[in-house]
Amino acid sequence: MSDTRPKVRLCVEHPLGPAQSVPLARDQAHYLFNVMRLKPGDAVALFNGRDGEWRAEVAEAGKKGGTLTCSLQTAPQLDPPDLWLLFAPVKKARTDFIVEKAAEMGAARILPVQTGFTNSERIRRDRLQAHAVEAAEQCGGTFVPEVADLARLDQVLDAWPEDRRLMFCDEAEVGAGLALDAAGPGPWAILVGPEGGFTEAERARLRRLPFVTTVSLGPRILRADTAAVAAMTLWQDRLGDWR
Repeated sequence: MSDTRPKVRLCVEHPLGPAQSVPLARDQAHYLFNVMRLKPGDAVALFNGRDGEWRAEVAEAGKKGGTLTCSLQTAPQLDPPDLWLLFAPVKKARTDFIVEKAAEMGAARILPVQTGFTNSERIRRDRLQAHAVEAAEQCGGTFVPEVADLARLDQVLDAWPEDRRLMFCDEAEVGAGLALDAAGPGPWAILVGPEGGFTEAERARLRRLPFVTTVSLGPRILRADTAAVAAMTLWQDRLGDWR
């Protein structure tokens, strides 16, 4: 067995552990054996969001399935901070980008929300979840954030958990600064709006809520996908696991 790190990483649902046998679904077998051209004895890095990362070797390779066998743990389980990202879906490719970057940057949950100026009225949750999985596979993470179904912002706020702070990124609040350190750690969420911004009614309600901290992302109005990355970067630097 080679000591080199496997070049292929795969997210699986099966438990991982010493000598654990991991069956492959048809699409996984196609990827490993037809796309990546792996053969029996070749190594794969596996993770499932619970058991860390494990090195496994191909035990059986078939056209419609296969089996991997775990040999040793190569990284412990590393969960992200308790951070949600709320965003208004935009055009398809840029929505994909937001989900991918949120997974890479350490979001624990991704919630698409329908606001007054949201351009997209529907999403493919299964497709976005697949993008989150691919992002975790590529960035070396051992956790895949859940992508929730699209929900109206007002309904999400109605059911908001009392102990979770919300960082409201308001493009109208230039000069508001970052009052995150004073708010302190704990469960958090970030809200970035659509390209048309928030309605006055949405903005007024958010400002009244006791769990909301309003912040500015600078003197320029950012695109929605840029705003999501900038906001997560700022939060991670102040309160997250980058410190």
